[in-house]
Amino acid sequence: MIAKMSKYDFVLYAAQSGDFIGRLRELGLVDITTKGWEPSEEDRQLLLDIEGCTRALEFVRTFRSDAERCDAAARPFASGEEAYEHYAAAQRDAAALHAEIGRLEKSAEELRPWGAFDADRLGRLAGEGIVLRYFSAQRNVFDKSAAEWGEGRTIVEISRNDSTVWFVVVTAPGEELDLDAQEMKAPQMDVREAERRIAGAGEKLRALDGEFSRVAASERDLARYGASLRERLQEVQVQATAQPAADGTLVVMEGWAEKETSARVDELLEAYPGVVYLKSDPTPEDDTPVKLKNNRFARVFELVGDMYARPKYGTLDLTPFFAPFYMLFFGICLNDAGYGAILTLLGAWMLSKNRRPGMMRQAAWFATLCGAMTVVFGLFCGSFFGVSMKEWFPSVPFYDFQGQFFSVALAIGIVQIMSSRAEDGACCSAMKMPSGKSAMSLTGLRPAFSAPVGCGLAGGLPMLNPSWVIPFYTTSSPAFYATVGLGAVLMLFFNSPGKNPFLNLGVGLWDTYNNITGILSDVLSYIRLFAIGLSGGVLATVFNSLAGGFVPDDAGIVTRLLIMTPILLIGHGINLFMSTISSFVHPMRLTFVEFYKNAGFEMSMRTFNPLRKMDQTENQ
Repeated sequence: MIAKMSKYDFVLYAAQSGDFIGRLRELGLVDITTKGWEPSEEDRQLLLDIEGCTRALEFVRTFRSDAERCDAAARPFASGEEAYEHYAAAQRDAAALHAEIGRLEKSAEELRPWGAFDADRLGRLAGEGIVLRYFSAQRNVFDKSAAEWGEGRTIVEISRNDSTVWFVVVTAPGEELDLDAQEMKAPQMDVREAERRIAGAGEKLRALDGEFSRVAASERDLARYGASLRERLQEVQVQATAQPAADGTLVVMEGWAEKETSARVDELLEAYPGVVYLKSDPTPEDDTPVKLKNNRFARVFELVGDMYARPKYGTLDLTPFFAPFYMLFFGICLNDAGYGAILTLLGAWMLSKNRRPGMMRQAAWFATLCGAMTVVFGLFCGSFFGVSMKEWFPSVPFYDFQGQFFSVALAIGIVQIMSSRAEDGACCSAMKMPSGKSAMSLTGLRPAFSAPVGCGLAGGLPMLNPSWVIPFYTTSSPAFYATVGLGAVLMLFFNSPGKNPFLNLGVGLWDTYNNITGILSDVLSYIRLFAIGLSGGVLATVFNSLAGGFVPDDAGIVTRLLIMTPILLIGHGINLFMSTISSFVHPMRLTFVEFYKNAGFEMSMRTFNPLRKMDQTENQ
């Protein structure tokens, strides 16, 4: 559900704004509107420093794990700001040294064929009129043409490999050469000098580990400094977007707080001197920030919804409605108890490593729930790492996924789309009906959908399973014709409340056509559940057959394990990775495209983000 909000308009002296923002930050309950903020050059530097602090903390956590580089006894810096400045300087030096080492290594590779030589001596020879020109040629070309090239001049072979020969030609200054070879730039140093410079740059690079060790020892102070920068950014954004009044003496701010905590905000405002405020309920024209408040189960799947957008304030939060469908769809797509067990264990491991609330713990619960559903559906279908459990337990009536699930996928699609239409209707009834209209009106409850629902129950259930027939509700029963007729009348004549029903006929026919074709195409999209689940199972079976096919018939158990284990690990690893991605993406696609569209989803671009004190967790 979407938390109810209260709107605040503050008027206070401009000189008080900094202290007022600080008090709101300590309270941690008020989101100040900063729409239209454009960062100045100073603000951009602040943003860069915040990003830099975040990278510094990430670097420190990685650097600490390298015992060879990190000195645990290093002396910390006096402050987090000093630690960040030294980190930034050391990183610039390290980047320059890495670039220098890369350039020198490339030069050393080019110089290696020329061996060791004295660059100064070459310079003296050039001064005496003896010019050395450097070439490389294909080995077969050189061997064939070397005698011809050497007529009247001196050619010295320096080195060769299987394909190339490097050689020097002694010429007079300005002499022209016509050789079927690639002339190269005269080397400025030999490979020994390049390797010496590489070693020197490496020593400088290792010396920087002392600076990084001191930064690591200052991790807490660095985290606090990053938090202070984020708090400063909050204040900058609020003050920059506050509306000046009375020739700059006053400022006007817009704020938002949850209704259930707004009493604490009122207490602060009543006690704060020099502030005048107006408290009101949001209007449809307001850009109201959105905060979701769901139960523990639905909260896990908020991360899926956030990949698209938060729902608009005043509409319906669809997270609790799509969450069970998404978990089911994931289990159908992955469709293997063995794969599900691995994912569940991975999720449990992540939960043990991330005990504090946050994104990582939410992701861990997501993996655990989706993995558990995969285990359940995999056992239901009798699939375990691509092996049919029917072979192990022939008496157990496992579900035939390949033979029966195609029509079930369509039925699941109909159920979700109908539920989304019902939720859209409930939202219209509760939120959008004009004043004076009953929330229990015919249009609000959308009984027009009695027609497709009636067709689904009477005709669709027997198609899935001949035994699933409702005795009093078949395609030939009066009740069936009554519900279909009622739905048709409502769709054709009562599609626009308040208008003449007969004038609505044309609109109704057009809407009926669009609804039928739209629902049909949406339902067909759910075939992907069957296709993805089937493809993953087929690939798992293929890898099992491939592993078994490489084993000789007379091989012992040790030989079998040595041959089959790497094939199974690599094959199932690849299949698990690809199938998990598909199982994550395609249910998301069904949620955002089919479910959201039919539920009339409206997005909000603003999330409730109150001013608050930052701590180390904000940098993690």
